[in-house]
Amino acid sequence: MKYVCTVISVADIKAARKFYEDLFSLEVYQDYGRNIAFTCGLALQQDFDWLVNLPKEKILKKSNNAEIVFEEQDFDGFLSKLKEYSNIECLGEVIEHSWGQRVIRFYDLDGHIIEVGEDMKMVIKRFLATGMTMEEVSVKMDASVEDLTRLLNS
Repeated sequence: MKYVCTVISVADIKAARKFYEDLFSLEVYQDYGRNIAFTCGLALQQDFDWLVNLPKEKILKKSNNAEIVFEEQDFDGFLSKLKEYSNIECLGEVIEHSWGQRVIRFYDLDGHIIEVGEDMKMVIKRFLATGMTMEEVSVKMDASVEDLTRLLNS
């Protein structure tokens, strides 16, 4: 058994493709017209009700029960890029989790929650740059020094 992808419902495949290519720099792996798969494992499906054989009214917008997660090395640069999308509805401002990762959440064009977080390697480097030791970073992030070192070296 192998994991293949996650498929999300979209109303307009062309608009959704442009959104994901432009904002997240995703690369198309396969394009079947009303189904587009990106190299990262995310797929878009127009006419999702047809695909899964459910009535159209059963396909909910803003169900708020899952999120698509991205990590970005240049988090501040991404925030600047996001501001260019005036029609994006954010779920609050940027927050910093207790482990130090900054994230922002917003809805895509079809009401799916998107989380973009600071790349975890960058979080570790940011803490180290402030003078924290790996042991202090380990306590802050609730992760072993070994796991943090492995992540830094990956």
